[in-house]
Amino acid sequence: MTQTTAPKSLSDLLLQVPSVTDHLFRNAPKNALTIYTQMMPGDGVRPEFTTWRDEQWAWRNTIAVHDQSYHMQSLHVRGPDALAFTQYLSVNTFKNFGIGAAKQLVCCSPEGYLIGDAILYRMAEDDYMVVGNPATTEWVEYNAQALDFDVTTELDAMWTLNPAKKREFYRLQVEGPRAWELLEELNGGPLPEIKFFKSAEINLGQFKARGMRHSMGGMPGLEIYGPWADYKDVKRLLQSAGKKYGLRMVGSIAYFTTVIESGWWAVPVSAVYTGEGMKGYRDWCSAKNAAMRMSLGGSFYSPDIQDYYLTPYDVNYGHIIKFDHDYIGRAALEAMKDQPHRKKVTLVWNADDVLAVMQSQFEDAEGDKPLPITLPLAAAGRMHYDRVTDTEGKTIGLATYPGYTANERAMMSLASLDAGFTEPGTEVVLLWGEDGGGDRSAGNIEKHKQVKIRATVAPSPISQAAQSYRTDIGIKRGSTLDV
Repeated sequence: MTQTTAPKSLSDLLLQVPSVTDHLFRNAPKNALTIYTQMMPGDGVRPEFTTWRDEQWAWRNTIAVHDQSYHMQSLHVRGPDALAFTQYLSVNTFKNFGIGAAKQLVCCSPEGYLIGDAILYRMAEDDYMVVGNPATTEWVEYNAQALDFDVTTELDAMWTLNPAKKREFYRLQVEGPRAWELLEELNGGPLPEIKFFKSAEINLGQFKARGMRHSMGGMPGLEIYGPWADYKDVKRLLQSAGKKYGLRMVGSIAYFTTVIESGWWAVPVSAVYTGEGMKGYRDWCSAKNAAMRMSLGGSFYSPDIQDYYLTPYDVNYGHIIKFDHDYIGRAALEAMKDQPHRKKVTLVWNADDVLAVMQSQFEDAEGDKPLPITLPLAAAGRMHYDRVTDTEGKTIGLATYPGYTANERAMMSLASLDAGFTEPGTEVVLLWGEDGGGDRSAGNIEKHKQVKIRATVAPSPISQAAQSYRTDIGIKRGSTLDV
C-alpha cells in the first residue's frame, strides 16, 4: 500500500500538486475574519475594545493606539556585511541610512515580481532589524544562509509562533490629531523634531522609548517601541493619560482596515512558486514557512499562480526603485521600466449594489444567493484578489482588501489597474464572489452566485488626512518617501 508522505519542502509540495492555486491556496481554510483576529492574540489585543467603528473613528478624530507587539516577525541582521546584504535584497537605495532611522525593504524575485516588503530599522552600527510579514523575514533568513555575506540572523517570532511568549520590544502606533498633545504631555515638554522614518529617544513618563515618525492610518503620530519589560506599564500609562483626549485602543478587526485608508498592499501573492532563480528558496521552505501556509480567495481565478504576481511598479513603488546598486531583480525591473504599468488606486463600491447583496440574504429566493459582504472585512482568504473589468467586461486589473471604514462611510478595495482606467471618477466593475461559485474551495465557502459591483476609481491613499500627512513629510518638497 502506497503512503503519501508529507512534503518536506515547498519544492516537494509543488511536485505533489498540479496547481498551487487550486490545490494549495484555494483549499486552505479561508475564514479571513478568524485569520485576522487570531493573528494578534496576547494580553492586550482583542478583536474589539469598544467597537470597530468607534476605533476607526478615533484615528481620524482623537487618538488611536495600534498594538503591534504580537503579530509581526522581527529579525535581527547583524555583522560587518549587514548593510550590503540588506541593500542587495531591496530595490530602493539605502544611502543616508543613519543609526535610528528606518527604510522600506522591498524584495523581488529575479524576474522582478514582489516577494514582500517590510520595515528595516538600523539599530546600531552593524545591527539591522527587519519587521513585517513572515514572507519577507523568511526570504531574508534564507538569503543570509545562501549568499556569501558575513551576517547572522536572530528571529524574534510573532506571538503565535513564539514559545517564550515574550518579545524583545513592545511596539505601539500612537496616531491621530491629538496624538502629539498626549505624547508631549508624557514627554514632559516638546518632542524633538523627528522626520519621516527617523526616530529619537522620548520620555513616556518615567519610561524611555524610541519614537519613529510613522503611522498606520496616515495620521500624525509616532511608532513607539521599548523593552518588553516596560510593555504593560507603558500601555496602562497611555490609556490613563489618554482618556481626556478620547484615546481608543484599536482591536484586530479595525487594525486591518487601516490599509484600505492608507493604501498599503500588505500581503501580495509572494512570487516564490515559479522561476528557476527561486528554486533554492523553495527547497529551503518547509511547512513552518509562510509560503506553504497561505489561503487565497476572491473572484479572480487563474490556474497559473504567476497571474497573481505583482511588480513594484504595479503598486506605485516605481518612485523608490533605484538602479544605483546591485540587487536581486534589478535587471528585470530595469528592462520593464519604460513599459506600461498598472497603477494602484482605491475603488469605492456602489452603495446600491452593496445593499442589494445584503438584501439578498433576507430574501427567500430560489437558487444561489450572492456571497455575503461581511463588515468591516469581506476578504475570503488571507490573500484576496477580485477581478476588475471595464464596463464592457474586459479584465483591467485586480483588487484586494475589500472592506468598509466608518471614516469614509464606504465599502472599498485597493486595486491595481491598467493605464487608462486610473483617473479618479472612472467607472469600473468588480466581480464579487468566487469564480465557480465556491466549487473550487473544497467546502470552505458556501455555494453562491457571482455578481457585479459597480465601483468608482479614487486616489490611493483615499484618506485626505493621509494624503496631506504624506505631503507634509516632503513628497512635494523633495525629501520624498524614498525609504
